[in-house]
Amino acid sequence: MKIAIVKYNAGNVESVKNALNRLGIEPVLSDDAETLRSADKVIFPGVGEASSAMRYLKERNLDAIIKDLTQPVLGICLGMQLLCDFSEENSTACLGLLPYKVRKFESAELKIPQIGWNNIFELKSPLFAGMSENLFVYFVHSFYVEHGAETIAAADYGLKFSAAVNHKNFYAVQFHAEKSGAVGERILENFLKI
Repeated sequence: MKIAIVKYNAGNVESVKNALNRLGIEPVLSDDAETLRSADKVIFPGVGEASSAMRYLKERNLDAIIKDLTQPVLGICLGMQLLCDFSEENSTACLGLLPYKVRKFESAELKIPQIGWNNIFELKSPLFAGMSENLFVYFVHSFYVEHGAETIAAADYGLKFSAAVNHKNFYAVQFHAEKSGAVGERILENFLKI
């Protein structure tokens, strides 16, 4: 099975690569159109800021390439947010593959960004096959994807938001599956089986 990780100027690529290595997968890190199109699965990770990430994707035509992918794609953290229509982070137009807006957490009581373990619930999707409700995963984010019809897992941090979404062949998680221990490993395994 050929797994490609989208190579662009956003963090957590190495930790995603290491997580896949632990599952016996040697992924290809690439920004080449043909390599991404021919992969069995594509992972679109990311840590960083939305507008500079989108600028980088557009400069290299990666925005168009990602939009054309037909195999299962998994967005992680910023990768999830960039798949949406729009982000409030510097008023950024994103890829428009998920019909959601990315909002900024606004709270006087809560520490922003949310950093640490939080539980996920309302699990539905092959991504969570064989998994129980209220499992803990690791989050680091100041912005969230609104909750809606395509939400396949929710979390609560002052309000209910999408911890994971699925639209057509695009799956995405707000949390860092690659840093979420056995639970995250199982989610990655499930994605590889989709």
